[in-house]
Amino acid sequence: MFVHNKRLQYTVRVSAPNPGLANLMLEQFGGPQGELAAAMRYFTQALAEDDPGRKDMLMDIATEELSHLEVIGSIVGMLNKGAKGQMAEGVEAEAELYRSLTGAGNDSHVTQVLYGGGTPLTNSGGVPWSAAYIDTIGEPTADLRSNIAAEARAKIVYERLINITDDPGIKDALKFLMTREIAHQKSFEKALHSLQPNFPQGKLPPVPEFTNVYFSMSQGEGDMRGPWNEGPEWEYVENPQPAVDGGDGMPSVKLATGEKKVVEQMAKRTKSDPSIDPITGADLGSGKAVGGKKKA
Repeated sequence: MFVHNKRLQYTVRVSAPNPGLANLMLEQFGGPQGELAAAMRYFTQALAEDDPGRKDMLMDIATEELSHLEVIGSIVGMLNKGAKGQMAEGVEAEAELYRSLTGAGNDSHVTQVLYGGGTPLTNSGGVPWSAAYIDTIGEPTADLRSNIAAEARAKIVYERLINITDDPGIKDALKFLMTREIAHQKSFEKALHSLQPNFPQGKLPPVPEFTNVYFSMSQGEGDMRGPWNEGPEWEYVENPQPAVDGGDGMPSVKLATGEKKVVEQMAKRTKSDPSIDPITGADLGSGKAVGGKKKA
């Protein structure tokens, strides 16, 4: 059961309307790193979680992310307040209103006109929110790592938003939201390490002969060795050759007698003849064909 408290988790103080800034803030409202995506990611994970500790943590953080969605949405709403009234009431001449929405690098006209200065579930480019942003796979050791990365990406977006506004109230609220991303990262990492072992992910063990092998697949200037491919743990393969399993590297499939006959028949019917070299439409269009022959 969700119960809504009419007061925000963090107080929003906006100095003045700014539709352009509002448009950028939508990145954290309906964007891939935004608060709705985070809330839905953790909420769906919580519903499927069997461990009571992780379930409680995921539900707590999912619910907090919804409160963050309300905070960022309130910022967007306040920043759009002036433009929303002007558009609704038509108090400015058409040209002046258009300039106010598109001037000074403001690219918010799409969301302003389509959504009336509201808080649409889009990113800052007007792309609608998508459930494709949710990358839950149903394995805690993988999902918790993904959650840590998601919180890290969200923190970076908040840093960028903080850097593009001089409104002290907005900066203050964004710093709070940014800081909560760090707190969530810590919770997720603690939960990950409470699972032992947590690497490799899943249940099946890796194939031993390939677990600690590093293939140098991008060769040439810039090759570099380090702890990611050097040391007693690693077997470094300088020039990997196909096939590393010792086979011939050619794909094969066993077919029933009837299937094999049909496949061979199809291959024969569709076999190309390299001796055929006709005049093509491209030759005719380019002027390279004269009298039914190609120009030398």
